[in-house]
Amino acid sequence: MYRLRQQDLEKINSLTKYPSIPTHHALNPRAKGILLEEPTEYEGTVIGTEKVDGTNARLIVLPDGRFLIGSRGELLTCSGDRVHNPQQGIVDALREVGYKVEGAWDEILVLYLEVYGGKQLPEWKQYGDGTAAFRLFDAATVDPDRISMDHNEIAMWRDRGGQDFAGEAALQAQAKMAYLLLTPRLFTLDAAELPRSIAGMREFMAPYAATRVSTGTPGRSEGIVLRSHDRRVISKARFKDYDKTLRMRAEAEQAIRANV
Repeated sequence: MYRLRQQDLEKINSLTKYPSIPTHHALNPRAKGILLEEPTEYEGTVIGTEKVDGTNARLIVLPDGRFLIGSRGELLTCSGDRVHNPQQGIVDALREVGYKVEGAWDEILVLYLEVYGGKQLPEWKQYGDGTAAFRLFDAATVDPDRISMDHNEIAMWRDRGGQDFAGEAALQAQAKMAYLLLTPRLFTLDAAELPRSIAGMREFMAPYAATRVSTGTPGRSEGIVLRSHDRRVISKARFKDYDKTLRMRAEAEQAIRANV
């Protein structure tokens, strides 16, 4: 029988870390925050969701029914703990959720949630009065037998996309079972309808500039997360990246004209 106390928590932490989402247009490695005219390639249906500006959190439900709560990089508490790491208000926001989520029985279930709006977070004013809230944005399952791998093997497996993420239908079902709200679904369209240019993408994003999860007057949205229906392809489009790129282009063009 699976027992948490018999497991290597460092390996569980590594197995369940959320990978970085690539930018929808590739970042220029020679210019920080500047995009290249190289969009992510999609086929079929593309789903656009709001990228909420908070902090990534993990709710890890183990086969023995216990759960762990973590930030993006570290574990913060376990069910039953009386003392926890208060980092960014994550545990205070999610502890009660853990007791409501059913495990996957023979797998480790990982729910990825964005905790936002709390005054510990830089952009809290975009979301209301400082009260922390959360939205589910992804989910995955992990085979517990992978804990037998060594640390380097786990890191390589994760970095190569080994985690089994839920497609849109499964994610919707998981949210319903756990009584969780998803990050706002903004649109569903055919991949051919996505603009390919940086300027075209920024124009396309304009109607989604205000957040849809504010408890007061809506502030700024951080951007859009794009994903295929099966979640095999995913990318992020942040307003600040497109605005900076287009501003730098305009300044360069103005400088060229001034020197002609």
